[in-house]
Amino acid sequence: MKRKAIYDKTGPRFWVALLLAGLTSLAASPHWLATPDFAGLYRPAPDRLRPVVRREGDSLRIFLNRPAPTPGSAATRLRLTSWATYEAKQPLWQEIRAARPYPGSNPAAPVQVLTAAVGAALLPAGTVLQVSLEKPSLTNQPPSPDQDAATTAWLRLTPELLSRPFVLLDSTGLVLDRPYLNAGEGVAVATYGPVQPVRWRRYPTGTPALPPFTDPRSQAAAPRTLGIIDSSAAPVPAGSLLRLPSQGLYALKVGGAGGEPRHTVPLLVVPASFPGQSTAPEVIEPLLYLTTAAERQALLKAADPKRAIDRFWLDAAGGDQVRGREMIRRYYSRVTTANEVFTGHKAGWLTDRGLLYVVLGPPQSVRRLPSGEERWHYDQAGRQGEAVAFTFRPRPSTLAPDNYELVRRPEYEMLWYAAVEQWRTRMTAR
Repeated sequence: MKRKAIYDKTGPRFWVALLLAGLTSLAASPHWLATPDFAGLYRPAPDRLRPVVRREGDSLRIFLNRPAPTPGSAATRLRLTSWATYEAKQPLWQEIRAARPYPGSNPAAPVQVLTAAVGAALLPAGTVLQVSLEKPSLTNQPPSPDQDAATTAWLRLTPELLSRPFVLLDSTGLVLDRPYLNAGEGVAVATYGPVQPVRWRRYPTGTPALPPFTDPRSQAAAPRTLGIIDSSAAPVPAGSLLRLPSQGLYALKVGGAGGEPRHTVPLLVVPASFPGQSTAPEVIEPLLYLTTAAERQALLKAADPKRAIDRFWLDAAGGDQVRGREMIRRYYSRVTTANEVFTGHKAGWLTDRGLLYVVLGPPQSVRRLPSGEERWHYDQAGRQGEAVAFTFRPRPSTLAPDNYELVRRPEYEMLWYAAVEQWRTRMTAR
């Protein structure tokens, strides 16, 4: 039987009152967020805020995995802010909500699932929702344009996201707040309402990003559809833990019973060490952007790949062991962060944004334009130390809802080769 929605008061007067309350708060605080800089969301964060949502009747429920509070600490509160676009000058509405433990979660667990709900009528498709951990000392101050990945996240409210009546849970009962599953992990589907069947299909993962100066017209046309490698023969039993058999890109198809629509959720199954690297192939593969195919094959076929990799970096550092260790730390920390932030239909370091992130480093500034484009600014990425900007255009699909493609330009060629050369000739990249 379908559970009761979180709100009992769902009539027009309730929502009008809520909207008026939001308008009142806006009038009291006329100075709102300046043009936000999203670069902070792409920097390393040990405890990244990753909200997940589920449609529940006339509400949208927000789920967060958060460390269990210490005795005597204040309850977690969320600042929810709705914007027409990422660069809107004033919010559509804003409110602060208490995030409470999800019913049935283990109160003694070191990490708990917290939830809060918002009326779906306040969240039209096409808008964006900013979810932030509320800091009492900043309640009466306008938000900073700088974004902190540990305390703030943004959700682009697509029709699919607003209508999806389930979330994914890991084997410990926490919400799966990442688009990938490590090999050996299980996943469960937690549906609001009648339990729905789950099927899956597995597809090949994407290819590495091309250099930023590559002319797309010179490349072979990509196939319009991906070939299916394998699929489930029968629906997964309701309530069971699903263990996907092999690494690859999966499409979980949930729904279809009782006339309910079927929703597709992409999920990438990756090595157990992901987003980090532990085996020699996992360490050698990200050198794609700095090496030739022959060099990588030599590393893979070496009698002792670990020593061969160390020698590669020591040579790049001119024999300086301290510099070599710093180059290794910097390069692979970028690969790990790119995997954490940009993974979707393929590992994050393989994406267009991951390509620039790994070789050039985190951008100094990031804008998200009303057109949906992202614009990355580097203060000194040019060959003469001049500022350079890169534009990414959204190219979403069912299996890659957050995919962005770099606008490639021939003038990036010398810049790119200079950046690669810095990694290989005794200098760390900027």
